[in-house]
Amino acid sequence: MEKEQAKKEIKELRKKLEYYAKLYYDMDSPAISDYEYDMMMNKLKALEKEFPELISKDSLTQKVGGHVKEGFKEVTHEVPLQSLQDVFSFEELKEFDERVKKVALENNEKLKYVVETKIDGLSSALKYENGVLVQGATRGNGLVGEDVTENMKTIKHVPKELNEKINITVRGEVFIGTKEFEKMNEEREILEEPLFANARNAAAGSLRQLDSKITASRPLDIFIFNVQKYDEKTFDSENSHFVELSKLEKLGFNVVPVKTLCNNIDEAIEAIKKIGEDREKLSFGIDGAVVKVDNLRLREILGTTYKVPKWAIAYKYPPEKKETKLIDIVCQVGRTGAITPTAILEPVKVAGSTISKTTLHNEDFIKEKGLKIGDTVVIQKQGDVIPEVVDVIKKKRNGTERDFVMPTVCPVCGAPVVREEGEAVARCIGIECSAKILRNLAHFVSKEGMNIEGLGIKILEQLVDKGFVKNIADIYTLTVDDVASLKKNGRKFAQNVIDAINRSKDNDLYQLITALGIRHIGVKSAKGLTKKYNSIDKIANASLEELAMTPDVGLITAESIYEFFRQPQTIDLIEKLKEAGVNTLAKTSKNKDDRFYGKTFVLTGSLENYTRDEASDIIESFGGKVSGSVSKKTSYVLAGEEAGSKLTKAQELGVTIISEQEFNQMISD
Repeated sequence: MEKEQAKKEIKELRKKLEYYAKLYYDMDSPAISDYEYDMMMNKLKALEKEFPELISKDSLTQKVGGHVKEGFKEVTHEVPLQSLQDVFSFEELKEFDERVKKVALENNEKLKYVVETKIDGLSSALKYENGVLVQGATRGNGLVGEDVTENMKTIKHVPKELNEKINITVRGEVFIGTKEFEKMNEEREILEEPLFANARNAAAGSLRQLDSKITASRPLDIFIFNVQKYDEKTFDSENSHFVELSKLEKLGFNVVPVKTLCNNIDEAIEAIKKIGEDREKLSFGIDGAVVKVDNLRLREILGTTYKVPKWAIAYKYPPEKKETKLIDIVCQVGRTGAITPTAILEPVKVAGSTISKTTLHNEDFIKEKGLKIGDTVVIQKQGDVIPEVVDVIKKKRNGTERDFVMPTVCPVCGAPVVREEGEAVARCIGIECSAKILRNLAHFVSKEGMNIEGLGIKILEQLVDKGFVKNIADIYTLTVDDVASLKKNGRKFAQNVIDAINRSKDNDLYQLITALGIRHIGVKSAKGLTKKYNSIDKIANASLEELAMTPDVGLITAESIYEFFRQPQTIDLIEKLKEAGVNTLAKTSKNKDDRFYGKTFVLTGSLENYTRDEASDIIESFGGKVSGSVSKKTSYVLAGEEAGSKLTKAQELGVTIISEQEFNQMISD
């Protein structure tokens, strides 16, 4: 390759790697797989090796990715938290061994290795003085990290005090366990919150919160894997990393659980293979195995480069592909009602685990791959990623294969399955479908819905698990004893919940309509509906044409409402809610004053005496409208503390800006 072409490729690779590293380290939102990133990095390393004169200090081959997040204090690491050199073959491990062995022989030092799992999390340091935790910090760029001491204190296995009064700084990996990650994402899906891409980024995002209460609510854990610095008077390392780990356990640290002392590189390779075979049994995610020199004196002699230590190396397990038979495709109903096709496979061992089924995502994925039931397919499982079908071997077809047809009714409850234009996912629209009951309940009791305080997702899960609640209407049959049985000494809590449930019976009709979770219906359109139709029966009996003519309700939304109220499950639920005493009539506004008729307000910033919803309700009660964006048609912008870009736009357009005090005068005159 010509130098000019190499220069161009290196520049492009650095640009891409910087972008993906920023997403991964700083935004906790990866855009490509670790393997794709590693391959890109390897290509850059190879080009820089071929053209060393093109290496620069700002290349990611020469530094660690990551920056200090705004809002955190900076911490300068006394001992840098370096990255590791990655290798992808046993031959490269043997080359590493040759380099280390040569230095060991030259200096008459013994050579042993310690092989550990490479935990997939966020690297951090904990500093103790006189046995007390005084500082917790993220790796950052390796030299400067973020002070997350208060957040670290919320993690169960971070000891606030050690079993001995010593001065020591240790390095570990903050992570979220596999099952805990799945559970967390399930709950986020139910609450209609964005899902985390993977456990590593969930852990990083959770630790790097400015509010430690958010960190405390996440299932974070930590494994310690290295001593960074210690007081020799109080901590004897015995010149062995393996011994150090044992002593750290006695001090009270949660030390990396998979660690093997090896006499040579061949034993180390066998230990790596064993980790690969057993990785499915681990309760946490890994992205490889680490080989470390055990002899601490030899480590000092070997030294480090600017970015990586010369005494350790990371082996990354390459993605493995296998052929197998696609026996069938069955559909599963998720907690959001999403219908997901699942491949039933002839069992095959891939990357250390036996795969017998995997997701096929949606109907489009099946069509894009050209999959048929009975096909021979190629399965890939890279690292701890869910296995997936990556190819179909069409030349092995014998004519017995058959096409997959997406169901038109829910396989769980029999309600219609709807796939809307522009969406990849088909969904069950049955409101009493047992597969998505938790999602429906969470939406029903939410602040935007019936606003039943105390019924959080974890309480709802327990009520469903214990059989107290099988559908939405069952909320109104709960007793104090039912709720109290969920918590120790929970009678006061239970009474508060029952009181909140009873209060919700008197809610306005628009709140009930919002709570039912009809597709495309939010608070605004629910208010439009109840203003035109003052009872739930009138909404249920309205024609499609009538619904489409309702303010804030278009044709697509009208079709959704029309379909919803003609489902047997919906009819059954409405009757049960009426029997329970839930209000199904619109409340006549006490305020007949239309002083804001024809006026459009935009709210920005924090108001001292009102929430956004409360201010919006007041404006609408006076006949006005509330919009989410500023335009020339905006009448007023109500600006509170820390008003943002909407205020700037209002100033540019010459829109009237009012303070909370002026707003109070407008509504009290």
